Amino acid sequence: MPSEVINYKCPACTGPLHFGETSGKLECDYCGSSYTLEEIEALQSANAEDAEKAFAEAEEQIRQDQNESWNLSQAGSEWGEDAEKLRSYSCPQCGAELFCELTTAATSCPYCGNVNIVPGQLSGELKPDFVIPFQVERKSVVEALHKHYGKHNFYLPKLFRTENHIQKVQGVYVPFWLYDARLSGEGRYEGMDSVTHREGDYEVTRTRHYDVERAGSADFVKVPVDASKKMPDNYMDSLEPYDYDKLAPFSTAYLPGFLADRYDESAEDCAPRMQTRCENALSSKLRSDVNHTTVTQKSFQAHIDRKEAHYALLPVWMLTTKWRDKNYLFAMNGQTGKMVGELPTDPVLFCRNVALLTLLLTLFFRFSGLVKLLILWIRYL
Repeated sequence: MPSEVINYKCPACTGPLHFGETSGKLECDYCGSSYTLEEIEALQSANAEDAEKAFAEAEEQIRQDQNESWNLSQAGSEWGEDAEKLRSYSCPQCGAELFCELTTAATSCPYCGNVNIVPGQLSGELKPDFVIPFQVERKSVVEALHKHYGKHNFYLPKLFRTENHIQKVQGVYVPFWLYDARLSGEGRYEGMDSVTHREGDYEVTRTRHYDVERAGSADFVKVPVDASKKMPDNYMDSLEPYDYDKLAPFSTAYLPGFLADRYDESAEDCAPRMQTRCENALSSKLRSDVNHTTVTQKSFQAHIDRKEAHYALLPVWMLTTKWRDKNYLFAMNGQTGKMVGELPTDPVLFCRNVALLTLLLTLFFRFSGLVKLLILWIRYL
């Protein structure tokens, strides 16, 4: 049986609603009406009883029509193991029967373009605790991509700017685990201080070695780890930081207009990545407290006391471009606008720019040396 889906429609004209990144309201593209999340959720609740009654009447009609239906006992075959990988749902806008992956929580109908929310994917233990709404508008994403190109003129092929074609721009709510934890650690370090002086015709260097121990603890709040196997971990890590003061209690009313996935990696599965990040941060902090010229870490041990983890959906714009038969993936933080992605490299352009930069630096230092000699000569006169 197809899953029930939630479809947010405009109470004024029945057109589809989408979440407005700037206004923070659900907006209708057809009549221009806008509604707060509280208003729409109240209307959804009021209509739930009517929908349940209509569904019961429809089921009764289906039972009455079954006696006159075609014999389909020999048609098709069992799904088998494939049934465990897919979920079916019915688009409430056009009635199309569709399939999606088990981790898909919000998607769009390929026939009418309507955004549908599959509530079963976000209910029970799978329901997110928090969400950060999109604040960067779609029209700003492409502009930001071209600015991103401009930051890499040093090696970016010139033709890439004009010949690459944007294949897709999609806003996605990516599942994240946000961890709160306290970490305690101890480290052993070797410190070295060197002093050089002249003794007659000889230059003497004396080096002193120190065995140093440091211990400490730190509290970490809302350490994010993406919980989707589909998303590149290095991209998601690079999009940080998010402003977690803007976390809002989860509501499906934030989802219209965007895709959303539920997590397919548990909090336990993602915990090692969180622990590694916390250990590196504490180790770096303890090492910075060793006041010697050269510091070498000999050992480090950490103990983590887990407090709690929260399930949140964070906004990410995903962009795909194509150039010379190769796809390039970019991701943008849907709250701050920070962008990351892979870019092609022109080796000839890169080497030429390096050579030019080396020449300019050489001339600069030589000119600086001549200026200093000129100043000394003037003072001598």
